Amino acid sequence: MDSLHISPRANLANANLADADLSGKDLYKANLSGANLTGANLQGTGLVGANLSDANLIGVNLQLADLRGAMLRGANLTHADLTGAYLFRSDLQGAVLTGVVLTDAALKLALYDQKTQWPEGFRYKRCGAVGPGAALNGAYLNTANLKDADLSGAMLLGAYLSGANLAGANLSGAGLAGANLQKAFLTGANLSGASLAGAELQRADLRATNLTDVDMTSVGSIAGADFSGAVGLTETGCSKLLSHSQTELNEWNAYTRKTTLQSLEEQGK
Repeated sequence: MDSLHISPRANLANANLADADLSGKDLYKANLSGANLTGANLQGTGLVGANLSDANLIGVNLQLADLRGAMLRGANLTHADLTGAYLFRSDLQGAVLTGVVLTDAALKLALYDQKTQWPEGFRYKRCGAVGPGAALNGAYLNTANLKDADLSGAMLLGAYLSGANLAGANLSGAGLAGANLQKAFLTGANLSGASLAGAELQRADLRATNLTDVDMTSVGSIAGADFSGAVGLTETGCSKLLSHSQTELNEWNAYTRKTTLQSLEEQGK
């Protein structure tokens, strides 16, 4: 291993590091995509922002490893030990976590999807991770990058999502009552059947958003929100939005350069 360039930002894509001892090393933003790390020792290793997508991490020791913001898409972590590991905002979409030890692992805001395979019996929907069906009531997700994320059926009551990038995200059936979506990017997102009662939508970008079966009766402030090209917004729903105060309707969205009123008037054309 001494001959390898093991350091922050190292490019170790597809490298064979099976059984390597990398414990305690600083591999900040290292590229380990597709690497073979079977049986490696990564105890206490700093892997903040590292790319471990499609890596083979079977049986790896990741106790106390720092995996904040790490990319683990499609990684195989079967029977790995993640005791005490820190996975804040890591990407676990499509990752295989079968048989993984997650004792005291911090998974807050880690991203998962329908393809993520969790250990049997692990209550992943209530561990603070973000994905379909997740229980995230009151969660702080301000400015989070959730573009194209699957949050279908997630409970986000009173969640803080101001400035979050939710473009193309699947929020169908999600509970967003009382959520703060101010300045959120929801372009092309699927909100069909979602609950928006009391949700704050000031200056939100809702262009081309799917609003099918969304009750607009008790939506919170829409000042500066842009609904241009929204799909599924019924005439009744549009009327409910147009019943908001002129102050809200005439507010300018600095990003899309339209007022809320202008974006809603387009619905009838």
